[in-house]
Amino acid sequence: MEQTFTFYVAGMHCKLCVLLIENELRGVSYITSAKSSLKDHSVVVTGNFGGRSPEAVAMELSHKLRKHGYSLSIARPIKEVNWSEFKIAIPIATVFIALFVLLQKAGLLNLIGSGELSYGGVFMIGVVASLSTCMAVVGGLLLSMSATFAKEGDKWRPQLLFHIGRVASFFILGGMIGALGSAFVLNTTMTFLLNFFVGLVMLIMGVNLLDTFHLAKRFQIGMPKVISRYAIGVANFNHTFTPFLVGIATFFLPCGFTQSMQLYTLSAGSFLSGGLTMLSFALGTLPVLALISFSSFSIKGSSGSGVFFKTAGLIVILFALFNIINSLVVIGLFPPVFNF
Repeated sequence: MEQTFTFYVAGMHCKLCVLLIENELRGVSYITSAKSSLKDHSVVVTGNFGGRSPEAVAMELSHKLRKHGYSLSIARPIKEVNWSEFKIAIPIATVFIALFVLLQKAGLLNLIGSGELSYGGVFMIGVVASLSTCMAVVGGLLLSMSATFAKEGDKWRPQLLFHIGRVASFFILGGMIGALGSAFVLNTTMTFLLNFFVGLVMLIMGVNLLDTFHLAKRFQIGMPKVISRYAIGVANFNHTFTPFLVGIATFFLPCGFTQSMQLYTLSAGSFLSGGLTMLSFALGTLPVLALISFSSFSIKGSSGSGVFFKTAGLIVILFALFNIINSLVVIGLFPPVFNF
């Protein structure tokens, strides 16, 4: 006899979490459907649970989801904001931004001031993205996929194929977006709207990373669900080139950082510029993502995760504000502000 249980999920933070949770639970033999919601951090599962209690089912399914950093409970958790974490996060974020400004002043990044992102600036955004929870989930997806290969004694090849596929696809697909953008002439108004929207997407991501104002999670943009679901589904194939395909599929996952860069790449104006833009972003994410995949490192669930993500959120918010202000500079609303 089928039953339907509603569980609350600890560890959810973005639309990719929704897809990962649904994908994992639908793979359980006795579950016929799973529908997750970011709005209230819940998942509704239907299946034949063999008379087991909701508590027992929650414990069993939590074991299935633990590799991604999630756990289930039958009671809605009381969410308390630890404001004291900002006492540590704010100074760290301030030092990071100060270092960024010094590098900018030395001409090593040239991220802001001209209204455009340089490859060094895009690389820096990639570094920040790799420190976000979205990249932690991508790392979890990689670890989940490579578990089967590890059992067969193939430990290094899957990770290498994944990173090669990811970097190569970001260059090629980014180039295609740049070439597509070159077919359209972006006037000043369109350039302003594009850059302003990219900044707004980053601002929402930064606020979400603070894990303080939960209403912002409703405004996260995402790749069409059907595309993202197929992208995640690739990881379920057990084939020699599956890791390579999963690396390519990450281009289509609902990661706000990736999507903001994809939107920006429309203004690149050529295949080469678009490809180099997305390549710079992918290379920026590579060090931390490689650490996650090769060492099973994860910040999620650790005692310092609150400070870590609040620091990342503050940094992302500052980058977003830089981009929004520079978009206003493009339309001549006021002279360049960040002229280091």
